[in-house]
Order: sequence, then structure tokens, then C-alpha cells
Amino acid sequence: MREFSLPALYEVPADGNLTDLIRRNATQHPEVAVVARKRDGQWEDVTAREFLAEVRETAKGLIAAGVRPGDRVALMSRTRYEWTLLDFAIWSAGAVSVPVYETSSPEQIAWILSDSGAVACLVETDTHAGAVNSVRDRLPELLHVWQIERDAVAQLRTEGAGITDAEVEERTSLADADSPATIVYTSGTTGRPKGCVLTHRNFFAEAGNVVERLRPLFRTGECSVLLFLPVAHVFGRLVEIAAVLAPIRLGHCADIKNLTEELASFRPTMVLGVPRVFEKVYNSARAKAQADGKGGIFDKAADAAIAYSRALETPSGPSLGLRIKHKAFDKLVYSKLRSVLGGRARHAISGGAPLGERLGHFYRGIGFTVLEGYGLTESCAATAFNPWDRQKIGTVGQPLPGSVIRIADDGEVLLHGEHIFTGYWNNEAATREALSDGWFHTGDIGTLDEDGYLAITGRKKEIIVTAGGKNVAPAVIEDRIRAHALVAECMVVGDGRPFVGALITLDEEFLPRWLAEHGKPAGTTAAGLRDDPELLAAVQKAVDDGNAAVSKAESVRKFRILPAQFSEDSGHVTPSMKLKRAVVAKDFAHEIEALYTK
Repeated sequence: MREFSLPALYEVPADGNLTDLIRRNATQHPEVAVVARKRDGQWEDVTAREFLAEVRETAKGLIAAGVRPGDRVALMSRTRYEWTLLDFAIWSAGAVSVPVYETSSPEQIAWILSDSGAVACLVETDTHAGAVNSVRDRLPELLHVWQIERDAVAQLRTEGAGITDAEVEERTSLADADSPATIVYTSGTTGRPKGCVLTHRNFFAEAGNVVERLRPLFRTGECSVLLFLPVAHVFGRLVEIAAVLAPIRLGHCADIKNLTEELASFRPTMVLGVPRVFEKVYNSARAKAQADGKGGIFDKAADAAIAYSRALETPSGPSLGLRIKHKAFDKLVYSKLRSVLGGRARHAISGGAPLGERLGHFYRGIGFTVLEGYGLTESCAATAFNPWDRQKIGTVGQPLPGSVIRIADDGEVLLHGEHIFTGYWNNEAATREALSDGWFHTGDIGTLDEDGYLAITGRKKEIIVTAGGKNVAPAVIEDRIRAHALVAECMVVGDGRPFVGALITLDEEFLPRWLAEHGKPAGTTAAGLRDDPELLAAVQKAVDDGNAAVSKAESVRKFRILPAQFSEDSGHVTPSMKLKRAVVAKDFAHEIEALYTK
């Protein structure tokens, strides 16, 4: 199939903007808890009426400080209550928010703030403030820097005491659906990040149709979601706005290291994440079971869950024997795994990379269905996702209702709909290249099945052509190899070479456990294990599993283990953890060469 569309389920208000949502909530659901914040270690609910009042008081401070309609205001913080509060306060002041990753370097901060022309910046910590101030001499338009951990919100409320409710109401109503809501800078695997302009219409079309298509997951007064993704990333932003639009109770988790504890205390009914989170939950649970001498039971339970999920797709369904086995394992294993994810959640939405068919069936089999989706910053997050009632594991689902997905002659995925961005800020050339004939060119390669379910097979620019002329899409095998507990990253190479090889880094969180289980000295680094026979055998198993998903000509013949994990600080991944392939290839050219000479 070359093209597929679904009718819209949500009508975008022509003359409205996102602040309408919090005013509507305060009117229709005044005492419903729409947000929760952590105070003294406890979750404290904020009602729709209280949230609107806090937003307005904060917006008054921005207006008093001289923020004008259409001005850009930057936000640099971890995922916390104040992020959502300030986002809506910026819009209520008539301004445009510009998210900045809290891990950004001073050079990246300088580029984003200067390119966007930000007049103010809200940061979280002393470190963030120091980074901004270190480049402030290059930012003549930046007039204010407020710090959340130094009472920025209270300060704004005090400074805005002289601003009337009528002034805020006037500012709040200035933007319409086609006004810019935010400028989100793409992570940029090559070159400088581009500022993606997303309008209020884009977010209404995106969040409104997601909520309506997944309505059982967004029941007001019943459902909740804990946001732990960076809100600087468009996926995190979608979660924020969809929760407010529904509305459902929204919580924030600033440090993913505390995620297990926060999930247990917040107990969300839905989880939003990326494949690495779900891979780690599985791998950690399996490793713990093995350490407790219950590895065999865990593996049998996992096989039963996968078989049960696969059987759900057959006309006859799971057999009686499989149903009995599944019920027994639910008490022994599955319920404990669901409790790690808060205990109440039965669905998750995953994006960013493929989860993998085996893990998809595993999670559905334990009663925790992971609905995969696909999107980009330019598509305002999800442009396709699996419906809650008609999931197809191994795909990223059907188009967002109200949008169209087309497969070009060369296999590229093209998009059209109200959720597609309007262009790149200050970059007409890049805009013309991305938006052509009314279609957004994603750069991804994919296929549509007869029911309109999309499968992504790779990136146009990442296709490897071996010396034998074989075209290889790295994503398929990389995702399979990376699913192994020991593997952090995998980058397939082989362009113009006689065979496909791979560069692999070890997961620094899992490595200490592996060392203990195999009697290796504690503290041994990846660099010290590169030639260890047991480690090489373990990684080879991961490679073999990856090879099973592709043809022999596409399979990895040799691999090299690198001495350290890639990081944003090392310059090898973006803030959203995408590999900078060109940088890795340049910095590890000697390792790639060794694949073909040793």
C-alpha cells in the first residue's frame, strides 16, 4: 500500500490556543486533580482551579518583566511541576516557549537562545544559570534569567502583583490556532540544531486526536500518567499537553534513577517511555531472577507470555493448557513485573526506536501492553501509533486520525496533516527541502500494510551499500543487538566494505552485575574486557540474535567492543540519545579499519 489516512476524531478550534485548555478545565472540572507535585516527599494534588490561578499569577510576572506578545522565552530544566506551570504561563503572557535540554553545553545554549532571539530564560539549577551566564555576552536580546531553585516562580508572582487579571486575559487571548506555540530545536545528529516551529494548531491536532483514539487511557478522574521523559523533547511535550487536554492527573519525575520508586508512589494508570526503559525493566528482572536462583522459572514464564501473546492473534486464541500456565505465572512472575511499573498501569506508549517483536509480545503477555508509535519533532511527536484495541506488534501503528501517510517510490515516508510543523525558524532553505508539494519528507524508509499499519525499516541517509552491492538498513539489526542486557549501543558499519561489521559499547549499569556473576574483579572496565573470552561469547550471542532478523548478506560478521559507552558529553549521541554516526565513524575510524584488517 502506498498511502493511508484516517478521519479526524478531534476538531481544532480555529480561533483558540492552548491556554483555552486550562480555562476550560477550571470551569468544567474545577476540583479535579489535573497535576500532582512532590512536596516533602509526598504527592500533593493541584486542582484545575488551583492550576489556572497559579499559571495566571506567574504569567503576570512575565508581563511585568516586559515580555511582549510573540517574544521567545527559553525553558531549561529537568522534568518537574514547574516546567508545565511555566510553559502555560509563557503562553498566557502571549509569548512563545523555547525548550532547552538541561544537559546542553554552553555552546548549544548560546546557539538556541541567539537563533530564537529569546528575551528571557528560566533555568532550574545553579549549573544551568552558570552555563547561560557564561555565554550571556553573546546574547544581547536576553534581558532576564530566572532560576527555579532560587524561587523563580515566587519572584515572578511578586513582580506581577501590579498586573490585573484583565491584562492577563487580554494577553491570553491574543494567539490563535496558527500562532507559534513553541520552537523546538531538533537534537541534530549532523550540524547545528534547527528550530522547529510548532503552532497551537499542531498541538491541538496531535494531542486531541491521540486522546480521542486512546480515550480509555485518558478517562478524567480515573487515569493518570507520570512524565519522566525530558519535556524539552517533543514526545514529553505531547504527554504534558495531552494530559491537560483530556484532562488526567499528571505527575513529573525529574531523575530517572528514582523512576522505580516514583512509579510505586504515584501509581500511574499509563506509562509513556522509550524502548530502553522497557528493555532495562526486562533485563533487570531476568538478571535478578538468575541471581536468586530462579532464572529458569523466569525464562519459562517469559516464553509462556510470548506464546500467549502470539496466540491472541490466532483465530482459536490461547489453548487451555497455555491459559492455565499463563494464569499460574501471573501470580508467580507477571504481577511482580507489573508492580515495578506502578501496579495499576496496563498500557504504555513507546516511541523513539523499535521495541522489538519479542519484547512487544512479552509485555502484552504479562498484561502490560506497549503500544508502539512513531514520530518526529516536525510531526509534533506521534504521526502514527497502535490503537489500544487493534495493536499490531512489529509495527508503529496507523496514522494519527486526520492525517495521511504516503510511501514514496523510493520507500521514503511522507506525511500530511494539521500536526505537521510550519517550518524551521530562520531557515527557509531547510524548510523548502523538508516540505515539498504539501508533504513533509521524513527521511525514514517504511512500508504500509493492507490495514494502514506502518513499519519503519531505516533511514535514507543511513543505508549502507556493501562492496558486493547489498543495501543494508542498520536499524533492524542494531535494535535487536541493543536489546541485550550487556549492550548499550550498537552501530553497524560496512559502507563500501566486503561485509557488515559493528561497533558495540557495554552498558555501564549492567556491567558490574555481569562481572559478579562471572567471577570477574569488581570495577573491571569495558576497556579491560575487550578480549575476555566470556564477554566476547556473551556479546556474540547478542549479535547472533540480531543476525537472526536479517539475511546472511546483511548479518554482522565481526564486531569490536569499544572502551567506553557513548554519551552526550563525549559528543557521540544527541540529547535524545540518537547516535551521531558521522562523529562515531570519524572518532573510531581505527576501530572500523580493524574490523577489516585484523
